[in-house]
Amino acid sequence: MAGQTNWMQLCSGISDTLRPPLRERSLSLASRFEKEQRIEMEKQEGNRVVILGGGVAGSLVAKSLQFHARVTLIDPKEYFEITWASLRAMVEPSFAERSVINHRDYLTNGDIVTSSAVNVTETEVVTADGRQIVYDYLVIAIGHADPVPKTRSERLNQFKEENQKIKSARSILIVGGGPTGVELAAEIAVDFPDKKLTLVHKGTRLLEFIGAKAGDKALKWLKSKNVEVKLEQLVELNVDSDKQNIYQTSDGETIEADCHYLCTGKPLASAWLKETVLKIDLDSWGRIMVDQNLKVKGRSNIYAIGDITDIPELKQGFLAQQQAEVVVKNLRVRIEGGRECMMETYKPHSALAIVSLGRREAVAQFPFLTIIGRIPGFVKSRDLFVGKTRKQMGLDPHTVQA
Repeated sequence: MAGQTNWMQLCSGISDTLRPPLRERSLSLASRFEKEQRIEMEKQEGNRVVILGGGVAGSLVAKSLQFHARVTLIDPKEYFEITWASLRAMVEPSFAERSVINHRDYLTNGDIVTSSAVNVTETEVVTADGRQIVYDYLVIAIGHADPVPKTRSERLNQFKEENQKIKSARSILIVGGGPTGVELAAEIAVDFPDKKLTLVHKGTRLLEFIGAKAGDKALKWLKSKNVEVKLEQLVELNVDSDKQNIYQTSDGETIEADCHYLCTGKPLASAWLKETVLKIDLDSWGRIMVDQNLKVKGRSNIYAIGDITDIPELKQGFLAQQQAEVVVKNLRVRIEGGRECMMETYKPHSALAIVSLGRREAVAQFPFLTIIGRIPGFVKSRDLFVGKTRKQMGLDPHTVQA
């Protein structure tokens, strides 16, 4: 018994001896964890990047900075869309499975606020649902006002409905002879050659945003596909004309069509900025004035990219993506404590455009050359850069989201 008691005392003594060091070690680990958390919070403080707009430019900024800053993306919809593929999705709805992408698929380490911004101050963004989101750096990429559904599934269903409308129509009217109108007419003419297509444009030629040769080549191509093109005319669109499927032009001509598509320019999404601190940063067109680093002129921590800017160049998706890459580099310089001289500048590009003409052909304008046919079509028309854009966003170029 005596031996047994001694062993118990010995074990008790060992336990008493070990308890304080174990407690101290536990407290030490907890203290270290708290310290690391505090350091991480201090690192993030000053690196809060808020991005307004989840289009091809804003989404790329969010994706690229998500592991370098505390990123918040504010967008009224839950997805971003490769917009130059939208017309193909109208004739082939399954194409949208790859071109309409939920924000959470690529933004795995950032916050997503599904709401519209309604106010901007010097330090925060206020959203339509009442949230106040503080920023250290703000990137404005709101582009044009384009009413689209909130969810990806709703957008995919919208393409299916448009496709059914095209399929069931015998005659279709397209209003607008810019890139959208020309590309839509071409998509329908190639996939549904039995449809009677009429394109009406108020200008003297098609594709007025680029050279006359490109417009002339596009006109000739459309006519070869039996698309009737009426230039220098307007169309009266109202409830009665839609009900009767009869449309009057400014020249007094009558056009019968089972449905119509309005492919004219959309307004910039900057009207609400006129009631904010940024009202002095808008030009007479409502565009945000930026400097060579893509900072809003006169401001040190607010940037703007894409169609919303006053950069003197064609407003195209691939240029907005290039601007996004410049802003990402410049924000990383700022966040990592680099000097102003290390920031990258953005130089406006000369006129360069490729307008798809169905699945295999396109018309392209380069600085010293305009060509049409399968060579430019090989560059753009087959996949419309969807695979390339998905890869740029860190996604599989071919896999369709379930």
